[in-house]
Amino acid sequence: MSGAICLVDTSVLLEILEVPGKCGNRQSILDDLETKIKDKEVLFLPLATIIETGNHVAQNGNGSQRRKCADVFVKFVQDALDGKSPFQPIKFIENEQLHEIISQFTDYAMKGISLGDACIIDDYKRLCEQHKHKTIYVWALDGDLSSYRQTSRV
Repeated sequence: MSGAICLVDTSVLLEILEVPGKCGNRQSILDDLETKIKDKEVLFLPLATIIETGNHVAQNGNGSQRRKCADVFVKFVQDALDGKSPFQPIKFIENEQLHEIISQFTDYAMKGISLGDACIIDDYKRLCEQHKHKTIYVWALDGDLSSYRQTSRV
């Protein structure tokens, strides 16, 4: 899937960062990540993924464990922001985008879709519109978000 665009979900980032109590399949995820990097996929970190992961880190374990995990998380995100990682943060949300997501949130909520997932779905839809001839997908460990996939139409 060379050159594909991948949006990384919280479930995957928790595995990559090895957040205690929130991962259990890390080696498989790291193997998949290595393949994605070799295939030159663009790995996007949606803002919702960063926030949700930070929430899990902040609520995790004892103080010592939480500090260690938070330090790893902070470095990971800073490296992405500074272009020192294969991950790229998605441009942060604009008021217009948030307005549209919020206006649709009742429908999302009725389907059991969280606000964070709604934001990732919005990022996915925008990328699909901008890159109609690219393969774009959400890399998630749950069935709902992982079903979002646009196949390259080259």
